[in-house]
Amino acid sequence: MKNEFELAFNEIAELRSLPQETILEALKTALISAYRRDSNASAAQKVDAEFDLVTGRARIFVEKEVVEDVLNPATEVDLEKARFYDPECQLGDTVMVQVEGTTKKFGRIAAQTAKQVILQKIREAERNALYEEYVEKEGDIINGTVQSVNSSRVILSLGRAEAQMPRAQQIPGEKYRPHDKVRVYVLEVTRANRGPQIVVSRSHRNMLRRLLEFEVPEIYNGQIEIKNIAREAGYRSKVAVAALQDGIDPVGACVGMRGIRIQNIVKELHDEKIDVIEWNPNQEQFIEKALSPARVTGVYLDDDPDQGRTAVVIVPDDQLSLAIGREGQNARLAAKLTGWRIDIKSVTEAVSEALEHIMEPPLDELMTKHTEIVAEVSLIVEKKQAGRVVTPEEYRVLAEFADLVERRLQKARDDARAARLAEINAVKMTLPQSAFEISVDKLDLPDEIIEALQPLENAGEIMLRFLIDENRLRRLLGKMADTALPKVQAALDKLVLPDDDLMLMDTVDESEPDQQPELEVEAVETVEETAEDEVDLAALIDAFPVKEKGSRRKQKGDDIEDEFDFDDDDEDERRDRKRDKKNRHKKRQLVYDEESGQTIAKRKRKGGRKRSSWDDLDY
Repeated sequence: MKNEFELAFNEIAELRSLPQETILEALKTALISAYRRDSNASAAQKVDAEFDLVTGRARIFVEKEVVEDVLNPATEVDLEKARFYDPECQLGDTVMVQVEGTTKKFGRIAAQTAKQVILQKIREAERNALYEEYVEKEGDIINGTVQSVNSSRVILSLGRAEAQMPRAQQIPGEKYRPHDKVRVYVLEVTRANRGPQIVVSRSHRNMLRRLLEFEVPEIYNGQIEIKNIAREAGYRSKVAVAALQDGIDPVGACVGMRGIRIQNIVKELHDEKIDVIEWNPNQEQFIEKALSPARVTGVYLDDDPDQGRTAVVIVPDDQLSLAIGREGQNARLAAKLTGWRIDIKSVTEAVSEALEHIMEPPLDELMTKHTEIVAEVSLIVEKKQAGRVVTPEEYRVLAEFADLVERRLQKARDDARAARLAEINAVKMTLPQSAFEISVDKLDLPDEIIEALQPLENAGEIMLRFLIDENRLRRLLGKMADTALPKVQAALDKLVLPDDDLMLMDTVDESEPDQQPELEVEAVETVEETAEDEVDLAALIDAFPVKEKGSRRKQKGDDIEDEFDFDDDDEDERRDRKRDKKNRHKKRQLVYDEESGQTIAKRKRKGGRKRSSWDDLDY
């Protein structure tokens, strides 16, 4: 029969959903804290505790020093008793000795300390267990119950934990009431003082991805791949799917028999419209399908290295509003899905613009090669502007002419692009090549920044834009450019690149003036030699003092100048030295002393001394 201690121990472990080892460790820590509080043991003294789950008995061991005569029983033990625990111990050693009486001697304060420590350790273990449980569910869909609703967020009960859904993560127009059951996407799980902080979402695009995996077995099994998702929660979404096995219709598998699979997802997302599109490696066909349900006449790509990827789409006049969508929604979602900026024009608009620039290159050749078509198109445009009926055949002529114009413009853009790429490739060679293999999704950035940088595809392209065209990054980031650019730079700095790439960058950055240090040494030597010349020259000048008068002394000075080659700096220095010597002579005055019969020199002193301003010195 189990004792009371074992029953209580198992009950705590079951109620708290914690392993028995965690509860046992909490009990040991509590006993050690209670002993230290009761005996005032030093923090440097080692204390250990053991539990017997069968008998419920606790034992406490304390580290003590082996001595011959015990003066302090709390920290010392005699040799005979110490050898009972460690037969090989000697005097001066430390031994773990069991405390007699253990918990029976604990007072009220020690017992209260043990209780608080047990509760604290169990709470910490419970918070850690909750965090570990839900951090593994990050990126998955879970069920929750609405607990409370306010203007800024919705609090959900997940059982043993709570989650919050901010207003930005809610589906617009969806109403939440207490006790409603909802399915949410676990967006983020972080540690907090009162347990894990769980943020959930119903507007995130990965919410739609997980719902498709649940409803479509082919996606879950890997037979169909979701290439990309563009979503405006509560209104419309576009999903690009591709089959990884032959014989599978990706769109039909996602829609299901009579649309039952996609209808379940639509109901879950508050009647959000979902367009499932088959992904195509041909970007022109993919963009054409992404603009469905509108019909497209032609797609013309412009992959400009600086301005970004732009697709010019020509649609019939009656399909223009459908292609753009309500408030531009259809075009906006198609641009997010394909990664191209889409410029939609009607056939008439494209033809009118071409006729306005028909005399400018590269369209000027059309006037000579396709004169009849240009004249016919001009008549049709005038007819339409006059409000007369245009037949389908005439619309077909306009469409053919628009196609001819756009292809000629595209050829001119391709030529300019090739020249620009040659310049960019020269800069690209200075960057680590492995950075171009790192996807944008791998960068440590928020989801909104990653989504905005998707057209650049990899980290290397982002580095390249920082060097040659930072405005492109600002255009992609939009209003958040000022705050997002430092984060992007920090994320690029965190990238771990191979040593080979780093060595390559150092090699490219280093210049070749290896002879520069030798030149500097030579310059230093030259300066030293010049300095020596100046010293010798100064000594020579002192040896030949220059007088102000006398042609003979001047002749000697000329001989010296002929013998030595003075530069301008030496000549200036020589003049300064002469001036200083003259000034020193001006401070002395020669006076004949009648009493002594000698000529003496009087030197002028500075003012303020308590004596006469002139002192007598023998000359």
